[in-house]
Formats: sequence, structure tokens, C-alpha cells
Amino acid sequence: MPTSELPVFAALDLGTNNCRLLVAVPGRPGQFRVIDAFSRIVRLGEGLSASGRLGQPAMDRAVEALKVCSDKLRNRKIKKARLIATEACRTAANGAEFIDRVEREAGLKLEIIDRQTEARLAVSGCGSLVERDTDGVVLFDIGGGSSEIALIDVSRHRSPRLANHIVSWTSLPVGVVSLAERFGGRTVTREIFAAMVEDVAARLRSFDGRDRLSHIVSSPKFHLLGTSGTVTTLAGVHLELDRYDRRRVDGLWMDGTSVDRMVEKVLGWDFNQRVANPCIGADRADLVLAGCAILEAIRAVWPSERLRVADRGLREGILSELMADDGVWRRNWRNGQRI
Repeated sequence: MPTSELPVFAALDLGTNNCRLLVAVPGRPGQFRVIDAFSRIVRLGEGLSASGRLGQPAMDRAVEALKVCSDKLRNRKIKKARLIATEACRTAANGAEFIDRVEREAGLKLEIIDRQTEARLAVSGCGSLVERDTDGVVLFDIGGGSSEIALIDVSRHRSPRLANHIVSWTSLPVGVVSLAERFGGRTVTREIFAAMVEDVAARLRSFDGRDRLSHIVSSPKFHLLGTSGTVTTLAGVHLELDRYDRRRVDGLWMDGTSVDRMVEKVLGWDFNQRVANPCIGADRADLVLAGCAILEAIRAVWPSERLRVADRGLREGILSELMADDGVWRRNWRNGQRI
């Protein structure tokens, strides 16, 4: 079937820090090809942890970004789309009012998803990065306002949908924006960093399901899988990229020593040095160490010599689920060949 005749699907994710859009057509079974994309840091959750409300400048930034997304969607014949908002809109006292404003001004009807749905979509977006000989994975998505963690057991069998193998999950009400706002992100001493790690560790200690993979974690067939700006940033620093390159980062394996070294390197930099790094820059310089603190707390609970980096997440999960539910791969492909 010519590309021009393939059905078009869209996924939009408005998070605490970013506004992201993907538009794609189905490819081989379980895969798709992106035909348009948009990403902008809007910091919708700026000041939310202190005030409990979305601030006017933050909402204005988000609406402007969403107008760009709306134009992109109007210019295509979209078969199915899912437009979601996460932690900032979930927790803000004026979150529902903001969603109404978005519909009025940008013409987009956003769906505020719950934390369990967010965790499931993150897993769905990363299915192809969990290889066939894997027994278990702890997948984590360090967001701006919350961090989702899913424990996945594929040691007995594996179905096409990785999300069906979640045996336990949690959503921590802490992300890079909220943690940096509470502890400070520009000047981070080792004492401040340790305090951030302990803040997250205390939350993880109250997670009853954290031991559900205890029979697997010591196996070489267990690993961590991180999908967030934190891990992709560390991967870029690790690779010493002159500019961020998704093709080199997505799917990258890092061993424990390399992760230790990258966290130590970034912790040793002052704010201006973080700004100067092409994989961090001004937009993430005050957030990256908060992300590293969340990562370190996760690694302490589920130690693993292997971390796989995913530059993908909720949008990819949405697209995978929309396409699977629509049956496009069953209709368009037979015996590995396009019909």
C-alpha cells in the first residue's frame, strides 16, 4: 500500500516540562514511521509545587505550543489520535480550567490520564527495546512532576503487549521540576544531592510491590530500562556528542560503571558547565541533577549492571496501542509482506 494511502495516527503528550507531538503511519507489525513531530519545553509545572496552581506564564507557553500542534493535526487527515495531559494538570487546582482554555484557544481536547495509565503507556512505548531473552525489567520514566516505575516479568511467557506483563507499578509524586524547585537546581552541592536522593528513596521504601522481581534481579537476564530526559541526557554526555543524536541514544546500553561515572561528572560541573554541554543546555541545566538523584534512588533499590536507554515513551505507547487496537498490522501485512 502506498504511504499516501496508509492511515495516519497522532499522539500528543503535554507533561510538566514538555509538550510533544508525534504523527505516524504504520510500518511492519509492531512498528510505525513518524511523518511529523513537534517538541517544545514549556515548563507548564513551573511553580506548581509551591502554589498548587498552574501559573499564567506557564499556561501561556503551553497554549502557544499546543496551537502549533493543532495546526499540524489540522493539516493532515488523522484517522485516530489521543491527546493526553499528565501530572501538572492532574494535580493543579486549576488543571481542569486550563484544559478548557486549551480547547477554546487551541481547538484541542486533552485527556488528563491517571498514573496507572501513564505507567502502562510508557511500557507500551518501549516494548521493542526488551529483547527476547530477557526475564525481567524495571522500566522507569522520570518526568517533570512525577516518576512512573513498572516492574515487568517476562520470565514465563511473553505476549505481544509488554504492558500485559506488568506485575507491579508505582507513581512517585516527584519529578525533575518539582524536586529541583524544592531543593534548588542551579547550585547543587553533594549534600543537597544526597538529600534529594534520600527524599526519593524514602518514597520508594513505602512501595509495597518493589520486591515482585526479587527472583530475577540477580539474573544477567534482568536490566533497567530508562525513558526520560535524564537518561537520554546522561547517554549523550557518555557518548560525548557534539549535539544530541536520537539515533545514537535510543536503545543504547550503559553498564553500571558508566552510569556512575556520568552522574559523578555532571555532579562535578557547576551550572554554567552544565549549560555549556550540548546534551544538557540551558533548558535542562537546572533539572538534570534532580533527575540524576531520582535515577540513583531507583538504582539503589534495583541494582543492575545494565541500563538500556530509551528515547521514547508515552507518545510511542499511544501510537502502538492505537494502531494495534485499530488492527492495521493485521490488515496491511500478511506473512511479513505488505499487502
